[in-house]
Amino acid sequence: MRTLLPTGEIAYPVVKKAAERFGADVAVAGKIAAFLAPQKLLGILSGSKVKYDMVIVSGMCTANFSGVEDEFGIPVYLGPRHAADLELILGHIDELELSRTIPADELIASKKKEEAYSKISEAEEKSQPDFYIGDLRIGGGSRMKVLAEIMDAHKTDNLREIIFEFIESGADIIDLGFGFDAAQEDVLRVFEEVSGIHTIFAADTQDPGLIRAALGHADLILSLHDGNIPLVGKEVAEAGAAAVIVPNEKTLEENLKMAGAAGIKRIIADPLLQPAGSGLLMSLSGFAPCEHPLFFGAGNVVELIDADSPGANALLAALAMEAGASIVFTSEHSDKTKGSVREMRRASEMMVLASNRPYPKDLGIDLFCIKEKRRRQELPLSYTTCDEACGITDELEFDPAGNIRIGIEDGYIVAVHKGRAVKGKKWEEIFHMLLKEEQVSLMDHAAYLGKELYKAELALKFNRSFEQDGPF
Repeated sequence: MRTLLPTGEIAYPVVKKAAERFGADVAVAGKIAAFLAPQKLLGILSGSKVKYDMVIVSGMCTANFSGVEDEFGIPVYLGPRHAADLELILGHIDELELSRTIPADELIASKKKEEAYSKISEAEEKSQPDFYIGDLRIGGGSRMKVLAEIMDAHKTDNLREIIFEFIESGADIIDLGFGFDAAQEDVLRVFEEVSGIHTIFAADTQDPGLIRAALGHADLILSLHDGNIPLVGKEVAEAGAAAVIVPNEKTLEENLKMAGAAGIKRIIADPLLQPAGSGLLMSLSGFAPCEHPLFFGAGNVVELIDADSPGANALLAALAMEAGASIVFTSEHSDKTKGSVREMRRASEMMVLASNRPYPKDLGIDLFCIKEKRRRQELPLSYTTCDEACGITDELEFDPAGNIRIGIEDGYIVAVHKGRAVKGKKWEEIFHMLLKEEQVSLMDHAAYLGKELYKAELALKFNRSFEQDGPF
């Protein structure tokens, strides 16, 4: 298949390298590839003696090449937006259905993501678990399951809302925590409140009385040890609940044997992962091969370190995979860990895809949030003079059309003008509505609104708080 790659002078070296590798032809069509015009492409094809099967232009092109297609009978497709991705596209060209409107890098990213999730689903269906909790596979070759904790469930007003949010974020198990101030009636009330929600529930308490109250309602009990197994171990076994076993006065191995002797069939071993700086490295040595599925308490590490959670969750998921963990624990107790459930679910899925690779890279899914995997090719600016920007004026002129208050509510950007609110997900949607309704009349006010609305959109994207006129 003969392919023509029209490009600009700036991107030519990168495009030429990709073309040589895959046997395509390159034609320079001006300084910048994105500015390719249909007339210019017509001229290139008219002067060529080669009959091409397709033309791939820069994914940045906005021109309509239908006239070129009609005259030469050659399809003109959008390639990647950045020349650095061209080799990737050409390497998969037989598998891709290129588009005239969607850049090829978007297509291949979507295709790789679709294939990735298909592989994850297929691997889970074929896995042979150690046992099931409900219809959830635990251990064996199944994917690590994400357990999301809700601390002090008995004191949480919006409990169902949080549960649905965690389920939507990818939690496999919802862990309802009951502190030492909880009573048996609190446990019963909470499970009555969450009745009808289809998910796997764990009761998180070491108090024998609270464990008894949870039996018959909870699918999983956290946690049993030598202090409570003699009191409630047989009752847990009779209820058919699964249980997480931890060390206490006795070792984990001793407590596992005690749980088995009590008749508990579905046992999960938790060697207790310690926070960074308090024995994290040494505690990892406790995750030795075990006859029972392993529990990995990643949330205890992420909550107690002042670092962004996506990378921490990805690394901990990788450690959990290497340790052979079956359940990974996460939480969103603090503001800095908001989003950890979604991040840990993505990280656990990445580990499924990495199982037959030397490292979790180029999987089709990732946890990039701020940094980029490949830097974009920045086009040089063309100018003859350059002046330093002067400071802003101290004089403030209020817009005669009125002031606008901006905030975020329930996942939307909201702009309020004279008691009337406009909401949307994208800053430009709201901005154009404000312009259409003639609620902005000054240029500097328009520039200010664009800045603040985009800050609000970024706050939504990164799950951050927003303050109008404050820094992002």
